[in-house]
Amino acid sequence: MEKKLGQDAIDALLAGAGVSAASADSSTPEAFNFSRSGQISMEKLRAVSAVNDQFARSLMQTLGAWLRSQCHVALVAGEQLGFHEFLERLTMPTYLCAIRLEPLGAMGLIEIDLAIALPMVDLLLGGVGKTQAVRELTDIEEAILTSVLETVMRELNTAWRDSGLEFVFEGRLGESKLTQAMSPGERTLHVSFEVRLPEAQGTMSLCLPAMALNAILRGAVADSGRQRRRSQETQRRVRELVGWASVGAILQFPVMRLRAQELATLAPGVLLRLPLKRHESAELRIGGVRLGLAHAVRTGEHRGAEMVTPEHDMMREEAGRLLERAL
Repeated sequence: MEKKLGQDAIDALLAGAGVSAASADSSTPEAFNFSRSGQISMEKLRAVSAVNDQFARSLMQTLGAWLRSQCHVALVAGEQLGFHEFLERLTMPTYLCAIRLEPLGAMGLIEIDLAIALPMVDLLLGGVGKTQAVRELTDIEEAILTSVLETVMRELNTAWRDSGLEFVFEGRLGESKLTQAMSPGERTLHVSFEVRLPEAQGTMSLCLPAMALNAILRGAVADSGRQRRRSQETQRRVRELVGWASVGAILQFPVMRLRAQELATLAPGVLLRLPLKRHESAELRIGGVRLGLAHAVRTGEHRGAEMVTPEHDMMREEAGRLLERAL
């Protein structure tokens, strides 16, 4: 016999499932944002940030030596943008070059602000690297700046070496070919660095395809997890070994005043009376670090220290610091 359900029965079933009839009728689909597909996960971004920070520190030393001048390079920011957003942020004129990411064959961009590029050229030509009005580079200046880009690429490849990614310098990219580097909606990672010279400062930035980085970073993130586990195991083993190490211990009296005459007349067998109270405590120092106050005592055939103020929290803290120094 066929059984028909009324509206009340249908409402009861929907209520039991946690859904009302009204919401079932009025539910609307949510639009999927395809521009967010291919984004780099936070774990991978942390790995990229560590690599870029290492790159900035190495480039600061190498570039300073190449320019024969003080140079400061620091990682400023990293954000995920659509390629069209990156293009909208560009301030023309600028020095923009194409780089190829191997073995993926993907294309990326590197930009150097002309506000810092021109002083770099001036330094390489024997000048002092003063701030100049932003203008286009001459052919000679562009050829000289290429040597700076080659230095940047070497340091970039050194920083990314463990990931298996190699950057190949392709040359300067004109405005007419800029839109052909990537599709407008492609997700990119935009990394900015601050570059400061004694008399000028500007920015350098990388625009890398997120899809290519996702592919190359899968193994890198997995390897970093294994390295962290190995590092924790190594630290635990080192802590066990350090626990059996010997460190120097001493009971040290507090600061006191003595007459110079008494010190001048010291000789074997002479008793030096110290201006200390009868039950004055001495500082117990382990490895030169103060761990608390103690009295000198004898335990069997050995001398010892009886803690007066254990200060367990302080002892643990100081012992931890000693252990960190040892590690």
